[in-house]
This record gives sequence, C-alpha cells and structure tokens, in this order.
Amino acid sequence: MLLRHVSLSITLLIFSFALLVTAVSSVTIGPMNISFIDSLTSLFTTNNQLAPHINLVIHEIRFPRTVLCMLVGAILAVCGTVMQGLFRNPLAEPGIIGVSAGAALGAAIAIVLFGELSQAYPQLMNFAAVPIFAFLGGALTTIVVYHLGTSKMGTSVTIMLLAGVAISALSGAGIGYLNFIADDQMLRDLSLWSMGSLAGANWQNILLCSVALVILLWCFMRKSLALNALLLGEAEANHLGIPVQKLKRQLILLTAVGVGVTVSVSGMIGFIGLVIPHLGRMLSGPDHRTLIPISALMGALLLTCADMFARVAVAPAELPVGIVTAIIGAPFFLYLLFQQKGRIL
Repeated sequence: MLLRHVSLSITLLIFSFALLVTAVSSVTIGPMNISFIDSLTSLFTTNNQLAPHINLVIHEIRFPRTVLCMLVGAILAVCGTVMQGLFRNPLAEPGIIGVSAGAALGAAIAIVLFGELSQAYPQLMNFAAVPIFAFLGGALTTIVVYHLGTSKMGTSVTIMLLAGVAISALSGAGIGYLNFIADDQMLRDLSLWSMGSLAGANWQNILLCSVALVILLWCFMRKSLALNALLLGEAEANHLGIPVQKLKRQLILLTAVGVGVTVSVSGMIGFIGLVIPHLGRMLSGPDHRTLIPISALMGALLLTCADMFARVAVAPAELPVGIVTAIIGAPFFLYLLFQQKGRIL
C-alpha cells in the first residue's frame, strides 16, 4: 500500500511538472515570433524593457488562453471519467453520446435569443445566459440518454451510442436552423462554437471555469468511493448501502454542469473525456480516488498540447482545436469499438 502511494505521488508529480513545462511552452509558442526568454521575462516580471506589443500578446492573449486550455481540459477529462464510471462502460463520453451536442444547442439558443443583449451586457451572457442554457441542454441530453440506455438488464452501450447519434443529429439540425435565422455577429459566434476554439479566452471565462473545476473536483472526490462501489454493479452497490438512484442524479447533474461550462466558453471539443480516462486507468487502475486527479492533470496536458499544435499547424492562420482533438480521439474510439464489438452486440 505504501509503495503504491509513493508511486502515485511520483506519477502526480511527473504530470504536474510536465503540465508546467507545457504551459510555459504554450505561452511561448504562437504565430508571432517571441523568444522563450522574452516570454518568461514578460510573464514573471512587471517592470521590464520589452516592447509593449510583446507584453500585450503574452498577458492578454497567450497566458489567458493557456490557463483556459488547462481548465477546460481538466473539466472534460474528469467529466468523462465520472461518466464512464456511472455508465460502467468504456465508450461513454460527453461528445459521443450527444451530451456536448445538447449543451451546444442550448448555448446556441442563448446566443440567438439574447444576441442583442450581448453587446450591452457581455458579462451577463458569459456568466448567466450561455452557461445556464448550455447546462440545461447537457442535463436534458444526459437524462434522455441514460433512461434510453438503462433497463433492468443493465446499461446497453449500443442504445446509448444510437441515442447519441440521434441527439447529435437533432442538435445539429437545431443549430443549423439557428444559423439560418442569425445575423452576422451571431453567425460568427456560432461558427466559432461548431468547431471548438479557445481563441476567445478572457479572465471572466477563466474565473467561471476555475469555480466549476474546484466544485466538480470536490464533489467527485467525495463520491469516489461510491463510484468504486458502483463499478461492481447497481445491486452490489445497493447492498453496500450506496443510494444508487440519488448518486446517479447527482453525478448526471454535475457532469452536465461541467460540460455546459466548457461548451459555453470553448464550443464543442470532443474526445478528451474518452481518451484520458483510459490512459489514467492504465497508470492508476480503476480506483476513482486516484483516477480523478490524474485524469484532471492529463486532460489539461492533452488539451494544452493540442491547442499549441492548432496554433502553429497552419500559421499564421489557426486550426480549431476541436479538429485536433477529433484527429486524436476518433482513431482511439474506433480502436475501443473494435475491442468492444463482441460485447455490445
């Protein structure tokens, strides 16, 4: 037990150091050529002799974007981890089963309905309308998918995936209609969402994601032992004194909050919640007490690396980060599907 605790501490320390190095690299890398030394000087000193535009790029664009990358990646990873534990299958992920699409539809509705207010009250949109509508869309989708895929026999992965396809199609149709009736500014906002982007990072979004991540980590860690019991099956968890139905409702709402917040600030970024939990289980095993914090670190690391690649791949243009995560995650999903094909039919 002591050896495992030491190895876990070393793993967390390694990933924390890797995340720190990646964050510093993310501040340095971009279409504008700023040296590593200049980036560090601007980031860690206030009275420096650098050109004003260098300080502006570092403090107003790259540093907020890097922080938001880490927060969004961590939220998506822990939500995917909890969702896989809740549904007890390795294919559950907010994007694949339609939760992200439902959250995106809710946020798109808020953008169109309150588009005129966004110019006069941008903070109202960032902190109230868009996150609330995104949460409602994600929560409704999660509840629908869960009830469709769950029966007395257990949870059917096939039905969940098919329900996710149907919900994503309906959400896509709804977003398409909103694109049709939107004005030019709304179209720009909606197009940014459809592919996923962190280009609009600001400190208001960072504050929102920071609060969400702290609440989610606190709640999920408190429920980690119950999640471990749920992995044995619902009947076994009930015998162990776990209020299964109450736990399901709580975890569904919390994951919907997490997905809703990330969609409201960055659009649809898929596959982080699918890939990271598997990598985390390879390192720490299925115990959610260790899997959740490791997944948070790995999710932050993966999305930050993906965003760095998105910034330089087609420079001076910028590739939406949702495309990069799809390139990473889609083959991984096909691999998992191939492994599970004998079990889900």
